[in-house]
Amino acid sequence: MPVYNQVRFLTSANKLGQLPPDHGAEVAVAGRSNAGKSSAINAITQRKGLARTSKSPGATRLLNFFELAPGRRLVDLPGYGFARVSGDMREHWGTLLQGYFAKRESLRGTIVVMDVRHPLTEHDVGMLELASGRGLPVHILLTKADKLGRGAAGNALQQVRRQLPRDGAVTVQLFSAHAGTGLNEARSALDKLLDGRQIKETPAGPADPAGVNEPGIGG
Repeated sequence: MPVYNQVRFLTSANKLGQLPPDHGAEVAVAGRSNAGKSSAINAITQRKGLARTSKSPGATRLLNFFELAPGRRLVDLPGYGFARVSGDMREHWGTLLQGYFAKRESLRGTIVVMDVRHPLTEHDVGMLELASGRGLPVHILLTKADKLGRGAAGNALQQVRRQLPRDGAVTVQLFSAHAGTGLNEARSALDKLLDGRQIKETPAGPADPAGVNEPGIGG
């Protein structure tokens, strides 16, 4: 049985007035247009095609709301950093996202998706600042971990950790929708964000010096 067996598309919004009722709990998912955000959502929810994927980056143009269970939602935000989007569209998205993060009372936290090979770009840092602006927790998925060797992926994870605040408000893990790496950890992080619980990162162990665990266990 799927982990989120009740998941369904709820609605899309292009302006704040179109957002669904502001009650319950929701977690926003953000990321660069080519970082694998939609694939990550589909893998975590075990629902192929739930979030739209495309060979052309920038497929998500609206705030898409998915109901995981009554009163629990996941919000797919427009991908950022896509050069072909017009300046007016980028400005509209910026205003929409700023309003969403500032006013949405049911927002419990944010998952930010980054390509493990190119993490913490200027756009990523801007999103982290926006998502952290209300003091809510942020969890980073370093996607496409299968594109790197075990050692290289572990080094990338540790490098990102060293650049994050040490107060525990921003956590990070390795993830691969293709290989299944970090799926259980990502689902646990999503559930903890929705519940308002603290996320604890998987520490590196003696048999795992790079901080990389087996696929599906953590990263």
